[in-house]
Parts: sequence; structure tokens; C-alpha cells
Amino acid sequence: MSAQERNMLARGRVATRLPAQDLERARRFYAEQLGLEPVDERPGGLLYRCGGTEFAVYTSTGASSGTFTQMGWEVEDVETAVSELRRRGVVFEEVDVPGFRTRDGIAEIDGNYPSKGARGERAAWFRDSEGNLLGIGEPVV
Repeated sequence: MSAQERNMLARGRVATRLPAQDLERARRFYAEQLGLEPVDERPGGLLYRCGGTEFAVYTSTGASSGTFTQMGWEVEDVETAVSELRRRGVVFEEVDVPGFRTRDGIAEIDGNYPSKGARGERAAWFRDSEGNLLGIGEPVV
């Protein structure tokens, strides 16, 4: 790949795409549980915008394995976000593996990217109606 091609990608915007087996079920989940409405739609796809970025949920015959975080939001207060989402019916994942454990759905993670100016992160994960694993995180400064 040439330097020009790499620069084109570096200047481009990144947008997440999440598969949905049932687009109407996904629309209801994102509206009722996350409080999000699509800003645009086309046959087989819904476009959402959050904080100057966007993601699309699209009809797919395939499905994600759900074994990794596919998209995440950075929030100012993860406890408040978890509480509000639980109130809306979102179920958070509990993780207990060596070196990584959630307590009441929230994990304390050591380390962060130096450019973020944070020493760690507090994070939580949940699945959407289609099995996509989504996360929310709060940098710890």
C-alpha cells in the first residue's frame, strides 16, 4: 500500500457496521433499551449518530460470534450509564477470568492508551437484540 493510500485512510472517517438478523427487532432494541433513533434509513439498514460518529445496523444473513466487543461508547460516568441502561432493560455481562473481573457489571481495567491521558478505564458490556457485544467505558484519569 502506498503512502498516498495510507494517508487516504488516515483522513477517512471510520463507521461501525453491526449485523442484524431482524432489523425491526434491532430498531426496537436501540430505541427502547438505548434511547437511540436512526437519523437515516434505507432498505435493509439503519444509520445512527452518536457524538459526531456514526454506526449502521444492517440486515444480514450472517451473525457475529459475539465473542468480542464490536463497538463501544466512551461516557463520562459509567455507573450512571449502566444504571440508566439497566432501568431500560439492558442486561450487562459478568466476567470472571484471571486478571479481569466485573463487579456489578463494571470492570476496572489497568492501563490505557497514553494519548488518552488516562491511567485506566472502567467498562461494562452488554449484547444487543442481535447478539452483538457492545461496551461502554469511562477513562480513569
